Amino acid sequence: MRIAFRQAASTFTKAAQALLALTIITGCSTTNVPPAFAESNKYAAIVVDANTGKTLFSANADASRYPASLTKMMTLYMLFEAMHTGRVNKNTQIPVSAYAASRPPTKLGLKAGQTVRAEDAILGLITRSANDAATAVGEYLGGSEARFAQMMTVKARRLGMKNTVFRNADGLPNRAQHSTARDMAILGIALREHFPREFAYFSTRSFVYKGRTIRGHNRLLGRIEGVDGIKTGYTRDSGYNLVSSVKVDGRKVVAVVMGGKTGAARDAHMASLIAKHLPRASRGSGNGALIAARDMAPAPITPVDLPDADNAPVPIARADIEGGFGQGDSDEVEMALAAPAPRPAAAVAAASIVPTPKAAVPEEVDPVTTASAKSNSGWAIQIGSLPTSDQAQAMLAKAATQAGSTLGAVTARTETFHKNSTVFYRARFVGFETKTAAWNACAVLKKKNFGCYAIAQ
Repeated sequence: MRIAFRQAASTFTKAAQALLALTIITGCSTTNVPPAFAESNKYAAIVVDANTGKTLFSANADASRYPASLTKMMTLYMLFEAMHTGRVNKNTQIPVSAYAASRPPTKLGLKAGQTVRAEDAILGLITRSANDAATAVGEYLGGSEARFAQMMTVKARRLGMKNTVFRNADGLPNRAQHSTARDMAILGIALREHFPREFAYFSTRSFVYKGRTIRGHNRLLGRIEGVDGIKTGYTRDSGYNLVSSVKVDGRKVVAVVMGGKTGAARDAHMASLIAKHLPRASRGSGNGALIAARDMAPAPITPVDLPDADNAPVPIARADIEGGFGQGDSDEVEMALAAPAPRPAAAVAAASIVPTPKAAVPEEVDPVTTASAKSNSGWAIQIGSLPTSDQAQAMLAKAATQAGSTLGAVTARTETFHKNSTVFYRARFVGFETKTAAWNACAVLKKKNFGCYAIAQ
C-alpha cells in the first residue's frame, strides 16, 4: 500500500490563525471529578471537541504525567506515517532483536531473530499492548530505540505536543518519559485526522496471531455508543490511563483520563465524561481541517543494522501471570524495572543520535491543535525536482535510507512549483540548523550519486 501525501500548506494564513484562536477555549473545570480522582496526585483528564479544538472539560490537563502504554500511540503514528510514504506496508517483515524479545509483559512472545508482520505488530500494540512488538517497530524505524525515541519527540513537537518527551517505544517505566493529558488528546486527534483509514485498527477488540486469539484491553469498545478506540495504559507510577475517541451523529470528541487507581474506576470516569460532554460537542466538520493541519512529510526513517543486544538486561517483574499482563491493563499485576544498566547497544545507539536542530522543534505551537509550525529559518537541502509527488517521495525515502544518521532529525518534504504551466515537486530535507550541517549532508548524498545543494530558508 502506498498513498502519496498531499502537500501541506506552508503556513497558516493570518485569517485562519485568528479563526482557530477564537475556537480554542481552555477550560479548567474540575466538576464531576470523583473524590478518589480529585485527591490523587496522578490524576489528569481532558475532553476536546475534535471538530473545533474547543476544550469541553479539563482537570490537571497540563500537569506532567507518565504516559505508560499511551506511548504506543506515537509509535503507531510513526509506523502509519512510514506506511504512507511507502517505506513500509502491512506485510513488511519487521526483524526482532534480542533486546526487543526481552521486553517484559505484556507481549506477543516474539523470539530473537524472527520477524513480525507490520500489520500483526499494529494489532499487537493496539489489543495486547505488546512491548516486544513496540520495541521491534521502534528499532526498525529508527535504527535503535534511543534514536526512535528522539524521532518521536521531534514529531510530538511538530504536532503541538509541547510538554512530552519520549524515551522508548513501548511506554515501560522511564523517569524521563512524560506527557500531559492535553498532549495525549492532541495525539489522539492527530491519529484520527491524519490516518483515517489506519485509525480503524483502533476499534479492533481481538485478533488471531499464530493460532492464538489475542483479546484487547479497551473495555469501552462495544459498551459505550460511538467509542472507536484509542488506547489503554498502565504502570504502577502512572496509574490506569485511557484515551478514548468517540463519534456520534457528527459529534466527535477525544477524551483522556490518566491516573486511575483501577481499570474499572478509570473506565467509569471516562464513561461519565463522555456522557456529560459529548452532547456539548459541535456537529459537522467545523474547523477540523485547521485542527488537523500538519507538516505532511515525515521525519526521516533510517533503518540501519540492529545492534547486538544478546546480553540486554531484562526488567524484573514484581508479579507475573500466565498470559503476561504487566504493562497493559490488568488490575492484578504491577511491573517494576530494575535499576538502569548499560546495554551492549548503548554505544551504537549513542553514536546514532544527532542533537535535535532547534529549527526542527518549534516552540510556539497552539497547545490544543495538531498544527505543525513550518520553520522559516535554518537550512534545507534539495536533491531533485520530479514530475510527480510519488517520485519525489520515493527519492526522499531512498536518500534517507542511504544517508543513515547523517540527516539527523530533519524532515523530508515535497514542495511544488510551476514551470511553463507544468507542476513539479521539489524533494527537500529541511531543518538543518547550520550551513555546515546542510553541506555535510549534501557531501554524503553526492557520494551516493544524489544531486544535492543547500538552501538558506
